Amino acid sequence: MSPALANRAGTMSGDKRALLRQRLETGEARLFPITFPQRELWETSPVAVADPANTICGFVEIKGRITATEAEVAIQRVVDRQEAMRISFLPGKERVLQMIRANCRVSFGYRELASAEVRPEALEELMKETYRLPFDLMHGPLYRVDMLRRAANDHILVFSIHHAIADGWSLGVFVQDLCTAYVMGLSGLRKAVAVGVMGLSNTLPPVPQTYSEWAAAERAFWQPAELSRRATLWKSQLEGSSRLWGSRGTGPAAAPLQRWVSAVPALMTSAVRDLAVRGGTTLFSTLLAAFQLTLSKWTGKDDILVGTPVANRSKESTRQTMGYFAGIVPLRGQIDPGQTFSDRLRSVHETSVNSFASAMPFAELAGALGEPRTPGEHSIFDVRFALQNHLVPDVDLPWISTKLRMRSTGTARFDLGCEITEFGSELELVWLFRKDMFDESGIVELNSLFLAVLTNVCRSPESRTSALTG
Repeated sequence: MSPALANRAGTMSGDKRALLRQRLETGEARLFPITFPQRELWETSPVAVADPANTICGFVEIKGRITATEAEVAIQRVVDRQEAMRISFLPGKERVLQMIRANCRVSFGYRELASAEVRPEALEELMKETYRLPFDLMHGPLYRVDMLRRAANDHILVFSIHHAIADGWSLGVFVQDLCTAYVMGLSGLRKAVAVGVMGLSNTLPPVPQTYSEWAAAERAFWQPAELSRRATLWKSQLEGSSRLWGSRGTGPAAAPLQRWVSAVPALMTSAVRDLAVRGGTTLFSTLLAAFQLTLSKWTGKDDILVGTPVANRSKESTRQTMGYFAGIVPLRGQIDPGQTFSDRLRSVHETSVNSFASAMPFAELAGALGEPRTPGEHSIFDVRFALQNHLVPDVDLPWISTKLRMRSTGTARFDLGCEITEFGSELELVWLFRKDMFDESGIVELNSLFLAVLTNVCRSPESRTSALTG
């Protein structure tokens, strides 16, 4: 163990330090610095990193023949392939470290539901029990999978994963790997029966680039000169911006955000897509431009700053790898009432493209801007806007089918969020909000205003923005 790692290990008790040293010497575990995205959780998040608010949740509906044993074996293969599933975190004198173990047993539970528990409301409460449980960051594992049996060929895999080891894209990778591992298990069983040998081992192929390899490449790229150059650009771009609601000083935002779901109907969704094509922009830019107008009308302010997540997986080598890759990019929009929406859309698109191209690690950006870490408040922005366009696979095979559904947990890392997900011909709108700041009736009003703005901009994109929010 290097002197630096030994010093950090010195913050642990004697027994734990001895166990850590043994694991490192035998190759059972390796220590790495935390990644740039992980630092955002420790250094800029308004809630403690161990809070369940930092959990990503979802569930997979499984129709077809599968046993608890087959599911557990498949999950084990995914854990063996994805080192992010074997990460835990150790305290340090300067900054926490991530520890990646060579092998880990799965965290898996199985439960046969009673008839009363199959009802949607009861099932929702059961899933929330899984979502609300905290993780032990030091000992891990930092994920949890529960298999709920509704009927003979009807199961739900409920899972939660700490944000420090996964992002939204990772959930799609998890389901793809899980289905591949399940099919591989069936294939292996058939071969074993054919040759009369049981217990044949099938493993998933290694990922093209592991999470630790990606992190090393990121550390090599983000040298002080590059960080300084980008920080200069962001200081200029964000100069004079402010929060929509100012500093509240209300203390830690421990309570989960409330969740309210709506949708953009199919015809309106088609019209928004057409407008993006006609304007030579993107669906994201078109929705963002309309969202900024909506917030301006709702708050009475003309300088709108939101944060949006970016997948940060531009290289093909990372797209099969689970881990926390995603970054956060602030997007600023200054509303000119006399500007036509078409002109505004082009401006928003140009700003977004330039902002994404100039993106830098969020923890480094917050530090460069001198943003103080105020309990209960996110750094830089307090509204999140996201178009969830990462992989959400539905798998259909002759004997089994799976459907992944994301579940916004109500993370309290911002005050208000609008998360848009493409579902078939519609767009699902999930509104997340702090109940100590907003009530549901206000969110219903905000949703109606957003839909009205979308209708108006599609119908009359050459109108001035002041006429589109009335």
